[in-house]
Order: sequence, then C-alpha cells, then structure tokens
Amino acid sequence: MSFVQPIPAKPLIPALHVATQALTPLGEPLVRVATGLLLVPHGAQKLFGWFGAYGLEATGQFFASQLGLPASLALVTGLIEFFGGLMLAAGLLTRPVAALVFGLMAVATVLVHLSLGFFWTSGGFEYPLFWGLAALSFVIRGGGRYSLDALIGREI
Repeated sequence: MSFVQPIPAKPLIPALHVATQALTPLGEPLVRVATGLLLVPHGAQKLFGWFGAYGLEATGQFFASQLGLPASLALVTGLIEFFGGLMLAAGLLTRPVAALVFGLMAVATVLVHLSLGFFWTSGGFEYPLFWGLAALSFVIRGGGRYSLDALIGREI
C-alpha cells in the first residue's frame, strides 16, 4: 500500500521560513510546559491557600457541600494540579501524569462546569475542557525530546 506524500507548502513570507523552521521543535514543549505550569497555581490554592484561596480544609468543605463530592478529593485534586503540573511541565512521567490531569479535567468538566454553560467567564466548561484535551495530547504523544523522560531515556 503506498501513500501519496503531500507537497510541502511554500512559505507565504520566505524570510520567516528559517526562523519558523528553527523554532518548530520548541512548539510542543512550550505547550507542555504551559499546560503544567498553569495547573500549579490551582493546586497551590487548594493545598496551601495561596493566591487568595482558602486552603485544603475549606476546599474540602466546598467539594462536599457544593459539589456533593467527598472532601478528600480536594487533596487528590490539589496534588494532581500542583505536583502533577510541575511534573508535566518538566516532562517527568509525562503520560501517567497527563492521564491523571485529563481524568481530573474530565470530571471537573462534567460534574462542575457543564451546567454553567460554555464560557469560562461564567464558570463554564471551556477552561477545564481545553486543559483536559491539552493533557490528553501528552497522554498520546508523551513528553517529547525536550523532557526529563527523554533525558533519562525512559518513558511509559
């Protein structure tokens, strides 16, 4: 079975072609690092009460009273967001950590945000859905060549 190779597109602005070719390998790690680091403050809010939040006990009470979830899930959520975010950013155990983040965001999307509509500005599911899909891409792809997984030569 033979596949037709697509003809490479000619750059619209040839002068930028060298720069885009040089920067292309950095696109995927940039998304991985941003995905991980944007989760860290959310975990810090839940675990430590940083960034104007109320900490683990109050988050657990919120989970129980407002979401109908066990209060202990506040700890699990905070750990995944904080430490999982750091590990995802570093590309360490990328696939399993990204799978945890994807699962967390899937639960958040369905149980918390779906009923509030689409837009994040109204508490909707836009934000957790996007970050969950970003994490899913790293479950599929792994950490890539600019990750600790690649550096140590082991990847799950």
